[in-house]
Amino acid sequence: MRIARYTTGEDPAYGIVQGDPGGEVITPLTGDPLYVGLTPSRAEPVMLEDVRLLAPVIPRSKIVAIGKNYADHAKEMGGEVPDEPLMFFKPNTAVVGPFDPVVLPRGSEEVSYEGELAVVIKTITKGVTAEHAAECIYGYTIANDVTARDWQRRDGQWARAKGFDTSCPLGPWVETELDPADLSIRTTLDGQVRQAGRTSDMVHGIASLIEHMSAAFTLLPGDVILTGTPAGVGLVEAGQQVTVEIEGIGTLTNTFVRR
Repeated sequence: MRIARYTTGEDPAYGIVQGDPGGEVITPLTGDPLYVGLTPSRAEPVMLEDVRLLAPVIPRSKIVAIGKNYADHAKEMGGEVPDEPLMFFKPNTAVVGPFDPVVLPRGSEEVSYEGELAVVIKTITKGVTAEHAAECIYGYTIANDVTARDWQRRDGQWARAKGFDTSCPLGPWVETELDPADLSIRTTLDGQVRQAGRTSDMVHGIASLIEHMSAAFTLLPGDVILTGTPAGVGLVEAGQQVTVEIEGIGTLTNTFVRR
Protein backbone atom coordinates (compact mmCIF):
# COMPACT_ATOMS: atom_id res chain seq x y z
CA MET A 1 0.00 0.00 0.00
CA ARG A 2 1.33 3.41 -1.01
CA ILE A 3 0.66 6.15 1.55
CA ALA A 4 1.40 9.68 0.43
CA ARG A 5 1.54 13.03 2.15
CA TYR A 6 0.40 15.80 -0.18
CA THR A 7 -1.21 19.18 -0.60
CA THR A 8 -3.72 20.67 -3.02
CA GLY A 9 -2.75 24.16 -1.89
CA GLU A 10 -4.19 23.85 1.60
CA ASP A 11 -3.00 22.03 4.74
CA PRO A 12 -1.01 18.82 4.19
CA ALA A 13 -3.08 15.63 4.03
CA TYR A 14 -2.46 11.90 3.82
CA GLY A 15 -3.95 9.44 1.39
CA ILE A 16 -3.69 6.01 -0.22
CA VAL A 17 -2.33 6.04 -3.78
CA GLN A 18 -3.95 3.52 -6.11
CA GLY A 19 -3.96 2.86 -9.83
CA ASP A 20 -1.50 2.50 -12.66
CA PRO A 21 1.07 5.15 -13.68
CA GLY A 22 -0.63 8.08 -15.34
CA GLY A 23 -3.96 7.38 -13.70
CA GLU A 24 -3.22 7.18 -10.00
CA VAL A 25 -5.90 8.33 -7.61
CA ILE A 26 -5.42 9.39 -3.97
CA THR A 27 -8.07 8.35 -1.44
CA PRO A 28 -7.80 10.89 1.42
CA LEU A 29 -7.30 9.75 5.00
CA THR A 30 -8.15 11.38 8.31
CA GLY A 31 -4.99 12.37 10.18
CA ASP A 32 -1.58 10.76 10.04
CA PRO A 33 -2.07 7.00 9.50
CA LEU A 34 1.14 6.32 11.38
CA TYR A 35 -0.70 7.35 14.54
CA VAL A 36 -4.44 7.03 13.85
CA GLY A 37 -4.52 4.15 11.37
CA LEU A 38 -6.11 3.99 7.94
CA THR A 39 -9.25 6.03 8.51
CA PRO A 40 -10.89 7.33 5.29
CA SER A 41 -11.94 10.96 5.35
CA ARG A 42 -15.04 12.50 3.80
CA ALA A 43 -12.97 14.37 1.25
CA GLU A 44 -13.32 13.42 -2.39
CA PRO A 45 -10.55 11.40 -4.07
CA VAL A 46 -8.06 13.43 -6.08
CA MET A 47 -5.88 12.61 -9.04
CA LEU A 48 -2.22 12.25 -8.20
CA GLU A 49 -1.34 14.60 -11.05
CA ASP A 50 -3.39 17.35 -9.42
CA VAL A 51 -1.53 17.41 -6.09
CA ARG A 52 1.91 18.34 -4.87
CA LEU A 53 3.60 15.45 -3.14
CA LEU A 54 5.37 16.28 0.13
CA ALA A 55 7.94 14.32 2.09
CA PRO A 56 5.89 11.28 3.15
CA VAL A 57 7.13 11.50 6.73
CA ILE A 58 8.76 14.20 8.86
CA PRO A 59 10.75 12.30 11.51
CA ARG A 60 9.54 13.27 14.97
CA SER A 61 12.99 12.85 16.49
CA LYS A 62 15.74 11.72 14.09
CA ILE A 63 17.07 10.19 10.93
CA VAL A 64 19.62 7.46 11.57
CA ALA A 65 21.89 6.85 8.60
CA ILE A 66 24.41 4.11 7.87
CA GLY A 67 27.76 4.72 6.23
CA LYS A 68 29.69 2.29 4.05
CA ASN A 69 27.01 -0.41 4.09
CA TYR A 70 27.78 -1.54 0.52
CA ALA A 71 31.25 -3.00 -0.01
CA ASP A 72 31.68 -1.38 -3.43
CA HIS A 73 30.86 2.05 -2.01
CA ALA A 74 33.27 1.57 0.90
CA LYS A 75 35.96 0.71 -1.63
CA GLU A 76 35.31 3.77 -3.80
CA MET A 77 35.53 5.96 -0.69
CA GLY A 78 38.95 4.50 0.07
CA GLY A 79 38.09 2.37 3.07
CA GLU A 80 36.95 -1.00 4.29
CA VAL A 81 33.49 -2.00 5.44
CA PRO A 82 33.29 -1.42 9.20
CA ASP A 83 32.88 -4.51 11.37
CA GLU A 84 29.83 -2.90 12.96
CA PRO A 85 27.32 -0.50 11.35
CA LEU A 86 28.70 3.01 11.04
CA MET A 87 25.87 5.24 12.30
CA PHE A 88 25.29 8.97 12.14
CA PHE A 89 22.31 11.31 12.51
CA LYS A 90 20.65 13.74 10.15
CA PRO A 91 18.21 16.28 11.69
CA ASN A 92 14.58 16.36 10.66
CA THR A 93 15.17 19.90 9.36
CA ALA A 94 17.15 18.31 6.51
CA VAL A 95 14.02 16.68 5.04
CA VAL A 96 12.42 17.86 1.80
CA GLY A 97 10.02 16.13 -0.55
CA PRO A 98 9.82 15.07 -4.20
CA PHE A 99 10.70 17.81 -6.69
CA ASP A 100 11.67 20.19 -3.87
CA PRO A 101 14.96 21.99 -4.57
CA VAL A 102 18.10 20.86 -2.79
CA VAL A 103 19.99 24.03 -1.91
CA LEU A 104 23.75 23.71 -2.23
CA PRO A 105 25.16 25.19 0.97
CA ARG A 106 27.34 28.29 0.90
CA GLY A 107 30.92 27.44 1.72
CA SER A 108 30.87 23.97 0.18
CA GLU A 109 32.04 23.24 -3.36
CA GLU A 110 31.79 19.43 -3.33
CA VAL A 111 28.24 18.19 -2.81
CA SER A 112 27.31 14.67 -3.86
CA TYR A 113 24.21 12.48 -4.16
CA GLU A 114 23.66 9.10 -2.48
CA GLY A 115 20.56 7.12 -3.45
CA GLU A 116 19.29 4.92 -0.62
CA LEU A 117 16.44 2.74 0.61
CA ALA A 118 14.82 4.32 3.68
CA VAL A 119 12.95 2.52 6.46
CA VAL A 120 10.17 4.21 8.46
CA ILE A 121 9.66 3.06 12.06
CA LYS A 122 6.10 2.59 13.37
CA THR A 123 6.49 1.72 17.07
CA ILE A 124 8.63 2.68 20.04
CA THR A 125 11.63 0.47 19.41
CA LYS A 126 14.18 -0.33 22.12
CA GLY A 127 16.23 -3.48 22.62
CA VAL A 128 14.58 -5.26 19.69
CA THR A 129 16.21 -8.38 18.29
CA ALA A 130 16.64 -8.91 14.56
CA GLU A 131 14.04 -11.66 14.75
CA HIS A 132 11.36 -9.15 15.73
CA ALA A 133 12.61 -6.14 13.79
CA ALA A 134 9.99 -6.41 11.04
CA GLU A 135 7.26 -5.81 13.64
CA CYS A 136 8.66 -2.29 14.16
CA ILE A 137 8.62 -1.23 10.49
CA TYR A 138 5.85 0.95 9.07
CA GLY A 139 7.12 0.89 5.51
CA TYR A 140 9.78 1.96 3.03
CA THR A 141 10.54 5.03 0.97
CA ILE A 142 13.41 6.49 -1.07
CA ALA A 143 16.10 8.84 0.24
CA ASN A 144 18.95 10.88 -1.14
CA ASP A 145 21.65 11.27 1.52
CA VAL A 146 23.10 14.48 0.10
CA THR A 147 26.61 15.12 1.43
CA ALA A 148 29.05 18.03 1.41
CA ARG A 149 32.28 16.07 0.90
CA ASP A 150 34.66 18.95 1.61
CA TRP A 151 32.94 19.65 4.93
CA GLN A 152 32.98 15.92 5.69
CA ARG A 153 36.76 15.83 5.25
CA ARG A 154 37.41 19.03 7.17
CA ASP A 155 35.09 18.51 10.12
CA GLY A 156 35.97 14.93 11.02
CA GLN A 157 32.43 14.34 12.27
CA TRP A 158 29.54 14.58 9.84
CA ALA A 159 26.85 16.76 11.43
CA ARG A 160 27.34 19.72 9.09
CA ALA A 161 28.28 17.74 5.98
CA LYS A 162 25.28 15.42 6.22
CA GLY A 163 22.78 17.58 8.08
CA PHE A 164 22.50 20.91 6.29
CA ASP A 165 19.02 22.09 5.31
CA THR A 166 17.49 20.17 2.32
CA SER A 167 20.15 17.41 2.53
CA CYS A 168 17.60 14.61 2.97
CA PRO A 169 15.00 14.35 0.20
CA LEU A 170 12.41 11.63 0.94
CA GLY A 171 9.60 10.28 -1.23
CA PRO A 172 7.53 9.82 -3.20
CA TRP A 173 5.43 7.91 -0.62
CA VAL A 174 5.71 5.14 1.96
CA GLU A 175 5.20 1.64 0.61
CA THR A 176 3.91 -0.54 3.46
CA GLU A 177 3.84 -3.88 1.62
CA LEU A 178 7.30 -4.59 0.30
CA ASP A 179 10.01 -7.21 0.65
CA PRO A 180 13.21 -5.15 0.79
CA ALA A 181 15.60 -8.10 0.56
CA ASP A 182 16.61 -7.81 -3.10
CA LEU A 183 15.44 -4.62 -4.82
CA SER A 184 17.18 -2.76 -7.60
CA ILE A 185 18.33 0.75 -6.72
CA ARG A 186 19.39 3.18 -9.41
CA THR A 187 20.46 6.82 -9.38
CA THR A 188 20.63 9.04 -12.45
CA LEU A 189 22.19 12.47 -12.85
CA ASP A 190 20.53 14.44 -15.65
CA GLY A 191 19.28 11.15 -17.05
CA GLN A 192 22.66 9.39 -16.97
CA VAL A 193 22.89 6.30 -14.76
CA ARG A 194 25.48 6.81 -12.01
CA GLN A 195 24.51 4.21 -9.41
CA ALA A 196 23.08 0.74 -10.03
CA GLY A 197 22.94 -1.82 -7.24
CA ARG A 198 20.68 -4.11 -5.29
CA THR A 199 19.62 -4.01 -1.66
CA SER A 200 20.80 -7.62 -1.34
CA ASP A 201 24.34 -6.19 -1.50
CA MET A 202 23.97 -4.50 1.90
CA VAL A 203 26.63 -5.69 4.34
CA HIS A 204 24.34 -5.22 7.35
CA GLY A 205 20.70 -6.06 6.64
CA ILE A 206 17.75 -4.04 7.87
CA ALA A 207 16.87 -6.37 10.72
CA SER A 208 20.41 -6.37 12.10
CA LEU A 209 20.58 -2.57 11.76
CA ILE A 210 17.45 -2.15 13.86
CA GLU A 211 18.83 -4.53 16.49
CA HIS A 212 22.13 -2.66 16.59
CA MET A 213 20.53 0.78 16.81
CA SER A 214 17.86 -0.08 19.35
CA ALA A 215 20.47 -1.58 21.65
CA ALA A 216 21.95 1.91 21.98
CA PHE A 217 18.98 4.28 21.73
CA THR A 218 15.23 4.30 21.32
CA LEU A 219 13.69 4.64 17.88
CA LEU A 220 10.36 6.48 17.85
CA PRO A 221 7.38 6.26 15.47
CA GLY A 222 8.22 8.22 12.35
CA ASP A 223 11.97 7.91 12.74
CA VAL A 224 13.72 7.11 9.46
CA ILE A 225 16.67 4.80 8.82
CA LEU A 226 18.86 5.36 5.75
CA THR A 227 20.41 2.02 4.88
CA GLY A 228 23.48 3.01 2.87
CA THR A 229 24.28 3.61 -0.78
CA PRO A 230 25.81 1.55 -3.61
CA ALA A 231 28.92 2.61 -5.50
CA GLY A 232 28.76 5.44 -8.01
CA VAL A 233 28.34 8.50 -5.81
CA GLY A 234 29.49 11.70 -7.42
CA LEU A 235 29.37 15.46 -7.34
CA VAL A 236 26.36 17.49 -8.44
CA GLU A 237 26.20 21.11 -9.55
CA ALA A 238 23.52 23.79 -9.51
CA GLY A 239 20.92 23.17 -12.18
CA GLN A 240 21.42 19.41 -12.29
CA GLN A 241 18.68 16.91 -11.48
CA VAL A 242 19.07 13.68 -9.53
CA THR A 243 16.54 10.83 -9.65
CA VAL A 244 16.68 7.81 -7.35
CA GLU A 245 14.58 4.82 -8.40
CA ILE A 246 13.93 1.79 -6.21
CA GLU A 247 12.07 -1.26 -7.43
CA GLY A 248 8.62 -1.61 -5.88
CA ILE A 249 8.52 1.98 -4.61
CA GLY A 250 8.98 4.43 -7.47
CA THR A 251 11.18 7.45 -8.09
CA LEU A 252 12.41 10.47 -6.14
CA THR A 253 13.55 13.45 -8.20
CA ASN A 254 15.12 16.69 -7.01
CA THR A 255 16.88 19.58 -8.72
CA PHE A 256 19.94 21.16 -7.09
CA VAL A 257 20.15 24.94 -6.84
CA ARG A 258 22.45 27.55 -5.35
CA ARG A 259 21.10 30.66 -3.62
